[in-house]
Amino acid sequence: MPTVSAHVAATLARHIEHVFGVMGNGNAYFLDALEREGATTFTAVRHEAGAVVAADAYHRASGRLAAATATYGAGFTNTLTPLAEAAQARVPLVLVVGDAPTSGPRAWDVDQIALAAGVGVRTYTVGRADAAATTVIAIEHALTYRVPVVLAIPYDVVTREAGPVPDAPTPRLPEPQAPASAFARAAVRDIAQALRDAERPLLLAGRGAWIAGAAEALGALADATGAITASSSLARGIFPRGEHDLGVTGGFGAEGAMELVREADVAVVFGASLNQFTMRFGELFAPGARIFQVDLAPTATHPHVGGYVRADAGLVAEELVAELARLGGSPSGWRESVDLAPLRRYDEGDGVAPDSRLDPRSVAARIGELLPADRVVVSDGGHFIGWANMYWPVASPDRMMMVGTAYQSIGLGWPSVPGAALAHPEATVVLTTGDGGGLMALADLESAVRVAQGRGLAVVWNDAAYGAEINLYGLKGLARGPMLIPQVDFAALASGVGAEGVVVERMDDLDRLASWAATPADERRFLVLDCRISGTVIAPYQEEILRVNGVTLSATAGA
Repeated sequence: MPTVSAHVAATLARHIEHVFGVMGNGNAYFLDALEREGATTFTAVRHEAGAVVAADAYHRASGRLAAATATYGAGFTNTLTPLAEAAQARVPLVLVVGDAPTSGPRAWDVDQIALAAGVGVRTYTVGRADAAATTVIAIEHALTYRVPVVLAIPYDVVTREAGPVPDAPTPRLPEPQAPASAFARAAVRDIAQALRDAERPLLLAGRGAWIAGAAEALGALADATGAITASSSLARGIFPRGEHDLGVTGGFGAEGAMELVREADVAVVFGASLNQFTMRFGELFAPGARIFQVDLAPTATHPHVGGYVRADAGLVAEELVAELARLGGSPSGWRESVDLAPLRRYDEGDGVAPDSRLDPRSVAARIGELLPADRVVVSDGGHFIGWANMYWPVASPDRMMMVGTAYQSIGLGWPSVPGAALAHPEATVVLTTGDGGGLMALADLESAVRVAQGRGLAVVWNDAAYGAEINLYGLKGLARGPMLIPQVDFAALASGVGAEGVVVERMDDLDRLASWAATPADERRFLVLDCRISGTVIAPYQEEILRVNGVTLSATAGA
């Protein structure tokens, strides 16, 4: 007879294509049942944190739900950092774990429900009579609220016979939220009137707009208003007409582009949280600009917002186009009056910094020229996060992800690669990571190489330090010893797990990337570029953080 584990595996397989994990005592029977089911692909990773990261990255890259799995106790506690990241980034996934027996905890058990709740994640515990139904409820909760959930199987339940697997109902998801109330409809009319009268309209979109499928509607609204467009770092490429787009706003934005944003007299923000980095710590828009926001959050997410509509971004954009037509609105002409191309350019650096190590801006610009066009970029956290966003444009928001930044974590880079690679099997997956985060996640270097193989590439920004800390606390005069890392040879580490490693100490060393990109994927190996960069070049977004923290840029000279 099918067991509880079989009920969970069979039900999960009806709704989820990929499971990432590490096998242990608590999930061995679940994984056995999953393998026998045959409808879901299991991909092994080497650390439980990597299982959650891979499932997270798979969703961000594909929009589809994935699952992770780990054993109880130490296996579960290893997942807490990426669980917190997924919760704060609003990424739905299901973590299937073993748990303490229903008879009570053993010496090595911990209160997993309390630990999950502590990072904002709900736990569903299956029993003999309700395993299939509880699995569906967990999936439905994850998708409805866009959050991770834990699905726990108590140790004394995993092999209990549970009868034939029932036809559990399909998860029911809420319909897109339209601006239905009189107040919301009035707010939409206010935005339409403001856009009609605007001389310099700007549309800004975030990841929420991409999730809502609003790209086409936002493109139509941009055409109807003649608005210049821009995006948050998680929505780059969302607007259909790139010739009228400024790219990423905030600290990752080009300086000329950000100066133009401050000329906008009306800005409408769709599905972006307007966090401190997107808003340049309050300096993104000029005083006097009228700021409207459309989002699903309960209220506006920044004090500069003067009008708010809580509704689906795509539906509101469509209503705005219709309302503008009723009002007799016409395009402002602003976007045709400005040559945006030079405003989007970034400083490409000096090649070599004064300390004789490579200028990361020059390295980033050259890599951007050489990368395959069909690419997905996954980023770890650290000082280097701006370089990919600034110099490596992508075709759409599902091709640029930063796993870890919502929770301010590093060390989640390598296991992001398997998730992204399985979500986009046709594309080259490019990891950008630092030496600090790269070492922290080293167990899943092997996972990245094994899964992505010749479609994978990693750029390690190797400055022999924790750069974000050096460029804040080091400049404040704190002891630098704990911020330094001995020079690590990532090229050698990569070769140990079957990748090709290249130490990049001169710009000419990047020529290997050119020949690698020109070789068919099935004829090459995963490539790791160990880029020996200078720690003296400070990313523009980090300069903003320095100013906010009272560190003057003059104080950084020669640091």
